[in-house]
Amino acid sequence: MAITTEGELMDKIVTLCKRRGFVFQSSEIYGGFNGFWDYGPYGTAMKRAIEQLWWSEMVEKRDDVVGLDSTVICHPKVWKASGHIDRFGDIMCDCKHCKARHRVDQMPDPKVCPNCGSTDLTPPREFNLMMKTYVGPVFDDEHVAYLRAETCQPIFVDFHLIRVATRMQLPFGIAQIGKSFRNEITPRMFTFRSREFTQMEMEYFCPDKGSMEIWEHWRDTRYKYYREKLQFREDEIQFHPHDKLAHYAKAAVDIEFKFPFGWGELEGIHHRGTWDMSRHQEYSSQNLEYFDPATGEKYLPTVVETSVGLDRTFLAVLSHAYDEQKAPTKKEGMEEDVRIVLHIPPRIAPVQVAVMPLSKKLNDKALALRKDLWDSFRTEADVTGNIGKRYRRQDEIGTPFCVTYDFDSESDNAVTVRDRDTMQQERIKIEDVAAYIAKKIEF
Repeated sequence: MAITTEGELMDKIVTLCKRRGFVFQSSEIYGGFNGFWDYGPYGTAMKRAIEQLWWSEMVEKRDDVVGLDSTVICHPKVWKASGHIDRFGDIMCDCKHCKARHRVDQMPDPKVCPNCGSTDLTPPREFNLMMKTYVGPVFDDEHVAYLRAETCQPIFVDFHLIRVATRMQLPFGIAQIGKSFRNEITPRMFTFRSREFTQMEMEYFCPDKGSMEIWEHWRDTRYKYYREKLQFREDEIQFHPHDKLAHYAKAAVDIEFKFPFGWGELEGIHHRGTWDMSRHQEYSSQNLEYFDPATGEKYLPTVVETSVGLDRTFLAVLSHAYDEQKAPTKKEGMEEDVRIVLHIPPRIAPVQVAVMPLSKKLNDKALALRKDLWDSFRTEADVTGNIGKRYRRQDEIGTPFCVTYDFDSESDNAVTVRDRDTMQQERIKIEDVAAYIAKKIEF
């Protein structure tokens, strides 16, 4: 069923997320807190599944990438070396008439308020996006610290320690999943631009020679991930090369997704050169050079980065998956029945298997079957309401397989498995259910 407008689709996704327990605005009972979002039970399950899929593909299935889990607060010099303290901000101006605040680079006319049309604007000024805090008992300049604005800087700082501990030789990567914080002036578009968000980043350290081929490898690998693992259509994602590169970069491209509000960045693949390592070597006064046993040379590693927004990936999956289907009406004049379904890839669905007893009398047997399945899948027992309503509820949260335990199960030792996408039902022996579903989920 076609959604009439892009804005309507976005509204429906936000409403579904609240109704079914995917995402809520933080502190809602106090009026909410702009730019902060809480993930409910189904959102948490799906978010962790996406994390695990990324980690599996980026770390566990490779012998040249290792993991890191660093602190949210680093030594303030880390952010001085990276340039965040001095140059990490947006140029903003305020409208004196309507009090709206705008990023100058996003204003169609920097002399006119896009909100009310007034020309009475404050002079442009820079707002730093770092979130400041204090470490220790005194709140003064000597105890200032910052919540990390990105997860990659601790990777650069810990490079030498990790290399020595793991005995890795170049080229190799270090990956991390974690929270980052940016004091966004105008957080917007649901979870797309928030003040607290999760990043999945990998920094690949290599010699400069051959580094462009490595960058191209990761560019193509990451695009393939979205097409094959998240099952995004070709018309939903695209490459967006950077027109203007940072002074230290050799190449940069974004992988964008077509959200309900338009194209937006999911992931950046950047050739960062030796900039990061040279800055941390300078500010720490530590030698971060790598000794290459193959050539006998010492040099600062070149870095190729892949940086993914988990919250944006989550929103992209929902945008891709949301569907409305008209069900045929039984009588003329009846209100049309609309089936809302999330076609979430089974690997990352919040619930992979819902077990449903046809009657309360069968609850114990159905729950026993669920226990047999929960070591292998994310499962849920759905026992309330008629079977049709339970199917619809599971469709809305994206459950790919519903298993119904009925009165015949007592005699034929089989259950009915319903496929979310085809709505086809198949009778499967209970002892074969786990293998049947596992084969369907594998990709």
